[in-house]
Amino acid sequence: MRSSPSIAPGFDRDIYLMLDDYGQRLGRAWPEMNEEDTDRETLLRHLMEGQYHNPIRIVSFNTSEGWSQDASEEIAAELRQRCAERGEVPPTLENFLARHGHRNDIQLSLLS
Repeated sequence: MRSSPSIAPGFDRDIYLMLDDYGQRLGRAWPEMNEEDTDRETLLRHLMEGQYHNPIRIVSFNTSEGWSQDASEEIAAELRQRCAERGEVPPTLENFLARHGHRNDIQLSLLS
């Protein structure tokens, strides 16, 4: 049986997209992102900077490897660690962290 070629781009890297909630009037949407802003580190930085209104879910995928997953829990765990290191939680992340990543494996920095 012949398989059809994929219509998804064949980038051999993990892509991260975020579902944002703009409130009752505008609803939820997957914000448009530049291609270079879809890597994990850039997404984490943008979340810590408060560039999104109310993050709901993070999805990651790699079309070259043929997989996709809900990455909300792992991203929440990373955000909790970064917030602990920073000593504060950005207001735009409070709801996201309350919904995801209820793990307590945060390494707190020691003050000297």
